[in-house]
Amino acid sequence: MDKKLRAGVLGGTGMVGQRFITLLENHPWFQVTAIGASERSAGRSYEQAVEGRWKLDVPIPENVKNITVLNAADINRISDEADFVFCAVDMKKDEIRELEEKYARAELPVISNNSAHRFTEDVPMIIPEVNPEHSAIIEKQRKRLGTRKGFIAVKSNCSLQSYVPPVHALMQFGPEKVLASTYQAISGAGKVFSDWPEIADNVIPYIGGEEEKSETEPLKIWGTIEGDKIRPASGPVVSAQCYRVPVSDGHMAAVFISFRKKPSKNEILACWKEFRGKPQELKLPSAPSQFLTYFDKPDRPQSKLDRDLENGMGIALGRLREDALFDYKFTCLSHNTVRGAAGGAILMAELLKAEGWL
Repeated sequence: MDKKLRAGVLGGTGMVGQRFITLLENHPWFQVTAIGASERSAGRSYEQAVEGRWKLDVPIPENVKNITVLNAADINRISDEADFVFCAVDMKKDEIRELEEKYARAELPVISNNSAHRFTEDVPMIIPEVNPEHSAIIEKQRKRLGTRKGFIAVKSNCSLQSYVPPVHALMQFGPEKVLASTYQAISGAGKVFSDWPEIADNVIPYIGGEEEKSETEPLKIWGTIEGDKIRPASGPVVSAQCYRVPVSDGHMAAVFISFRKKPSKNEILACWKEFRGKPQELKLPSAPSQFLTYFDKPDRPQSKLDRDLENGMGIALGRLREDALFDYKFTCLSHNTVRGAAGGAILMAELLKAEGWL
């Protein structure tokens, strides 16, 4: 690529925004040229704006330290400095919905980590290896918005990344019922241990809105485009329970699954090993070469050992065995702020660029 696209990061001072900033350092296609945040951070250099608030274990990239943070609401200014934006703002859902649509109408494409538009019928919610074909709805969305270039595309909830792809790889066997219990890291709440002493030696059996997202978002991902909307699939039925656990990074899921046509264990393992998606076919910069990796050892995957698989973009699987109530059960793990958040959004942007939408 001769010229990099200029990328803006909205909500750039928060944890996911910080992850965007670090993952985009030295990116071959995109370069951070604008950072938007709240009014209180606007006018300061990025280094000053995150002083005492930097939450990652890698340093602030040198190339962004002196970028002046802008008010995320200053769409005209950011439009002058970016070709598209990643959005990870921390606002009320209706405010995010309005802000993202304003950016799109200003002809600035929005790649969003937020949930505000996940169920807008003409907004694609893409896991690039699972449903890249949903990008075709952008044409219909642009007609509604009256735009030539602007649109909104969103990534799904972070915890879905661990269990939706391995289930998707088995679609030929007709999965009918999926039970997923997720054990979610504190970075999913934008926290580190120093921020949240109450989580030490503790498990919290409730994350607001998480179970509803976990049960409904997969059906949109597995849905089909009909006319000017994405119609959610009718199945497989997903039931979820979500827990916050004292782990820094990495969302784990215990999954139980039943099929219309029960496969053998060897057939499941072969499907996972051989599964490839469009990012692998296109050799996108952030795509993991091996998307799904199965561990034979009975004590894997582990958050500390396996969350950084494929630079945090791979999914670790293990403990596949038959179940007394369902056909099979297994364990899976994904890095929630890389594959599950910023990295997944960057991979989606790469896909959209490769397809000509950006």
